Amino acid sequence: MAEKYSNIAVIYGSDSSECEVSCRSGEFVASRVDDTKYSVYEVFARHGRWELVAFRKKDSMRVTFPEGSRPRVDRNDFSVNVYGENIKLDYAYVVQHGRPGENGLLQGYLEMLGIPYSSCSAFVSSVVFDKYACKCYLRNAGLVNMAPEVFIRKGSDVDACVREVVSTLGFPVFVKPTDGGSSFGITKVSSPEGLSDAISYAFSEGETLIIEQGVVGRELTCAAYLDGGEVKALPVIEIVTENDYFDYDAKYNGYSQEICPAPIPEDLEKLIKETTCNIYRHLGCKGVVRIDYISAEDGLYFLEVNNIPGMTSASLVPRMVRTAGMDMTAFISTIIENS
Repeated sequence: MAEKYSNIAVIYGSDSSECEVSCRSGEFVASRVDDTKYSVYEVFARHGRWELVAFRKKDSMRVTFPEGSRPRVDRNDFSVNVYGENIKLDYAYVVQHGRPGENGLLQGYLEMLGIPYSSCSAFVSSVVFDKYACKCYLRNAGLVNMAPEVFIRKGSDVDACVREVVSTLGFPVFVKPTDGGSSFGITKVSSPEGLSDAISYAFSEGETLIIEQGVVGRELTCAAYLDGGEVKALPVIEIVTENDYFDYDAKYNGYSQEICPAPIPEDLEKLIKETTCNIYRHLGCKGVVRIDYISAEDGLYFLEVNNIPGMTSASLVPRMVRTAGMDMTAFISTIIENS
């Protein structure tokens, strides 16, 4: 039986601070695409410049291009000229963390060209990438607890925001850009005196912020994906960090333990998996999506949706896939075939 697609473009890079992480994720995904089924083309995209970094034709070796002589991707028809051959890229595996691959802009481009791709739709991506919009979308669905928050846009009265936080939330709080990832711009604040500086720092990463009530508990994460039309959950991971919270250092520089499967009671594991699948369905997600939680004394609390989760060899989703006893190449084929 012939495959649905021939030429898979793995798009990585980013216009945001997550560019380096995105490249590592993209290179890992490209290395695991099944070359008995597909040809794979690695596209580095940043600030409007789309270049072919490397390619691997079906059943062939990987060929790389040195910086400065990389073929440019023609964004009019999503094609690239390789050694005189015009290659029409007919599927996009999106591994762009941050803007524009995670906030819906890249998906909108692909939708206009009619190119199938691996992630949530443009609309769903824009909703889930914004932490405040996503919470608003989920708040009344009755699926999971939500910590209260205060929203502020750049240019608003910071002093008034601080007063609102002090009067409505308890400390500690987390100050977060609404549209960032990899913990860039996030600060844990334990007293009112630190709020103004934390807000200024967060505004260096985005135009809108939430100041969210801190929830004490165990940090847990679970991913879901589509397999033959059915939403399935991967094993739950518990994150235990040496740092004050799961910040960039903890995520990427080894200052955390990521225990998979999580050592939690069976009923909590079942709740997290069911909640993850229900949120995935409610939002209308596609591809593989990871959702983070805090398990507190009074229940399970939602943290955020990661619609383009990290995909390096050390990332959480590949670890879940391995724990589930699945082959990473077969898993990526499942994502491609069910998009």
